[in-house]
Amino acid sequence: MWKCPECAREFKNIDQHHFCSNSPQSIGEYIAAQSEGVRPPLLTVYAAIKAALPDAVEKISWRMPTFWKGRNLIHFAAFKKHIGLYPGEEAAAFFADRLGDYKTSKGSIQLPYDKPLPVELIAEIARWCGEHNAI
Repeated sequence: MWKCPECAREFKNIDQHHFCSNSPQSIGEYIAAQSEGVRPPLLTVYAAIKAALPDAVEKISWRMPTFWKGRNLIHFAAFKKHIGLYPGEEAAAFFADRLGDYKTSKGSIQLPYDKPLPVELIAEIARWCGEHNAI
């Protein structure tokens, strides 16, 4: 176990990324809090989703950047080796044939930092979420 010297929370991983105090209040704040190397791919994912869902409300939900329209449509988050994209189980199943190069499970897609981001696919998934999940 690793204990954060600032907030004293304990984590399984050494130097686990987390927010010591309050969660970020905006997607911009969330991205700004990430390491310098992680910010560019996060901004790319953010821009793809924002362009695909221009009418969605941006917020932080479950401590992750979220696009919302009557309900949470899609989330994304930074991790040590990948960006997690969370469109839900139905979307992941719908796009399963195009996600063979990525690790997926129960509505999540892992986009590794060492591979080019599938920007068009991310946008298509976000649009699908907007069309099938908005209230």
